[in-house]
Amino acid sequence: MALLTDLYQLTMAYGYWRAGRHRVPAAAELFFRREPFHGAFALGAGLAEGLRFLRAFRFSAADIAYLRSVLPSTTEDAFFDYLCTVDASEVTVSSVPEGSVVFSRVPLLQVKGPLLVVQLLETTLLCLVNYASLVATNAARFRLLAGPEVKLMEIGLRRAQGPDGGLSASKYSYIGGFDFTSNVLAGKLYGIPVRGTIAHSFIMSFTSLDEVQPKVLAPLAGGEPVDLAALAELWLQQVCELLQSPPEKANRGELAAFVSYAITFPHNFQGLLDTYCVMRSGLPNFCAVALALHQLGYRAIGVRLDSGDLGQQSKEIRRVLRACGTTFQVPWFGSIPIAVSNDISERSLESFIQEGSEIDVIGVGTNLVTCPLQPSLGCVYKLVEVNGSPCLKLTEEEEKMTIPGIKAVYRLYDDAGHPVMDLMALEDEPAPKAGQELVAHVLGRRGEATKVLPSTVEPLHRTYFRDGQVCEELPSLPEVRSHAQKSLSQLSPAHRRLREPQPYPVAVTEKLHLLLAELRQARQ
Repeated sequence: MALLTDLYQLTMAYGYWRAGRHRVPAAAELFFRREPFHGAFALGAGLAEGLRFLRAFRFSAADIAYLRSVLPSTTEDAFFDYLCTVDASEVTVSSVPEGSVVFSRVPLLQVKGPLLVVQLLETTLLCLVNYASLVATNAARFRLLAGPEVKLMEIGLRRAQGPDGGLSASKYSYIGGFDFTSNVLAGKLYGIPVRGTIAHSFIMSFTSLDEVQPKVLAPLAGGEPVDLAALAELWLQQVCELLQSPPEKANRGELAAFVSYAITFPHNFQGLLDTYCVMRSGLPNFCAVALALHQLGYRAIGVRLDSGDLGQQSKEIRRVLRACGTTFQVPWFGSIPIAVSNDISERSLESFIQEGSEIDVIGVGTNLVTCPLQPSLGCVYKLVEVNGSPCLKLTEEEEKMTIPGIKAVYRLYDDAGHPVMDLMALEDEPAPKAGQELVAHVLGRRGEATKVLPSTVEPLHRTYFRDGQVCEELPSLPEVRSHAQKSLSQLSPAHRRLREPQPYPVAVTEKLHLLLAELRQARQ
């Protein structure tokens, strides 16, 4: 993976080597400049993959041979010999725990080591963290909108940017709060619960009950197999009578597909209702087959909609399910889960809430995995210290100016347990203390000083990589997911809301503020 980088990283590496600066100690930070999706927060993700990359970082003989073909012919052979020895054994990485809520300008990762190696790690670490954090944040927004009770399912593999994007989307949407994925390989690799039943093509492949083979299903409690197709037809008459809908309006091919699927998966029968007409065909056919299954001791797991006014249809379907449950004395029937898909977006979820829908499960694909509202988080990786001297990038764009020096980062909490500020301090400064007032300078407010009295102080960074090895036990994916939800729940409502949130303050200490001012003055 050492070649998963930009060519200019290698030309700079050669420049460092030629100047004899390749082993100079350096430090870099990975951060983003602006919160995504016009919100006030992001979720940091990609740490585990970044650490896996660091452990394996080295150039193979084949890599070196290729580099000889692409670097200028004047590149000295001794440089390629040196690259053969390069690895991450002298690198130290500290980071916020994966799944943590993070804010702009605050380092997600800090990387220390020889200048040449620190430089060569830039592109790959950005690649591994940028999309991971973006899609985790996008998923978290869907979770916040849906609320804690609704189940969310990621179904974006067919719309993702290639197989790598599809797998990453499944993994990081799970961290962000999704419950399931349709991606089977992601289930195998990451242990994410997988779900899926039938699509329209299965239903469209049937035209009549004559095509159902076999037609019989044994009762759950045992006994002689029963002709489920015939039993479903009897129930269809009763359901249509209840709904005052002509039985001939119910598509027989659809009924056959439902019966066939129910016989194949009697414990996992879900009806996709909108292949033909939801109210005249899909719903009566589903109810007929579900009631027939119930008569044999089985319980249908739900219905799904993939078109139309999903919120309004969910309410109409719930009314029918409850009526069937009452009329046919099947108490659980009225609470059968209703699942929806069909290009679900944040606006879709907002409309479901406004309508008071009866939706229990939401499948999100394109608008989750492609992040169309913002296709990139925009993380950057900047040197902050070289050979013991703090570095400053000073540009005409205030936003692109860096914060110099190796830093410690703290999160300050109020009495209610909400984070109120992230504070960056120079590494050698004493840590702020709970209950002790401090002076901070909030970024973006022209350096104005403000006093803060934190009730709790939390150091944000932990050292995860040292001497070529991961030095702290990494949590499991479910544990990262749980941490993400806890981090989100701690945010105050003003910072957590998705529309016009209150900006979260990120500040520097008085000492770091003075260093920044001194370096700016010296370089102007």
